[in-house]
Amino acid sequence: MCRRLIAAVLCLLLSPLPAFCAPGDHAGQINALIPAASRNSAPAKVRDDLQWNDLLQTGSSGRVRAGLADGSILSVGSNSELRVVQHDAASQQTSLEVNFGKVRSKVVKITQPNGKFEMKTPNAVIGVVGTDFYVGYESNRTTVICYTGRVMVTPAGNAKIVRNSGQADSNGSITVSAGQMVVISTEFPPDGYQSTTTPPEVQRASMNDTDVPDAPLPPAHPHLVRNIILGAGLAATGWAVGITQLHSAGGAPAAATVTPGCKPNPNTGLCP
Repeated sequence: MCRRLIAAVLCLLLSPLPAFCAPGDHAGQINALIPAASRNSAPAKVRDDLQWNDLLQTGSSGRVRAGLADGSILSVGSNSELRVVQHDAASQQTSLEVNFGKVRSKVVKITQPNGKFEMKTPNAVIGVVGTDFYVGYESNRTTVICYTGRVMVTPAGNAKIVRNSGQADSNGSITVSAGQMVVISTEFPPDGYQSTTTPPEVQRASMNDTDVPDAPLPPAHPHLVRNIILGAGLAATGWAVGITQLHSAGGAPAAATVTPGCKPNPNTGLCP
């Protein structure tokens, strides 16, 4: 009873710091990024903490890599939006939403009895039990590619399967294993879906589109190259002028001599 009272008092005293009173709201941290990227509409920075319901957005040249508290890694490609709805590392309860764009997820193995890792797009639900996979959503199409492990994909609403190389079950879900993919869309082609493995070039492209380097090279100074060229040109000009003077004088110019007490001529440096 005494401990609970002390904890309650501390939470009241530390109310400006809600993380102390709500440790479950911590989801992870941003580990790397390429601008432009934002977190909750503010510019994102490396080592920014992620909380439940945080929204990550990237521009046409931006990318973000975030580490979740349980060790899972999320790599967000350009022109993408990902919401971390929930992430409880202790119970392994994770819920993410991809509103649009491309995300690669490396998920640690689920070991808790009721643990889940679930990612939603506007027309599909993706569940995993420890795997490496890609999710892309654009133009009402959800594309899921599995690199390792297995992914369970279920169409949502009136969406249907338009391409599939996984294993369908009686409930309408698709089990996608390593090297396989599935495409979900609200527009169903008249000739049905294709059943093929993931083309190597498609798999490579999905990896490249969500790759986030640890430390992007800093942008070059806009005048650096120009200054180097100008400096080299001036040095070469000075060297050429010096050589010309030596040749015209028949050698190195004689050192000026100064007689004590005289006033040297300002033009020649010699005494009268």
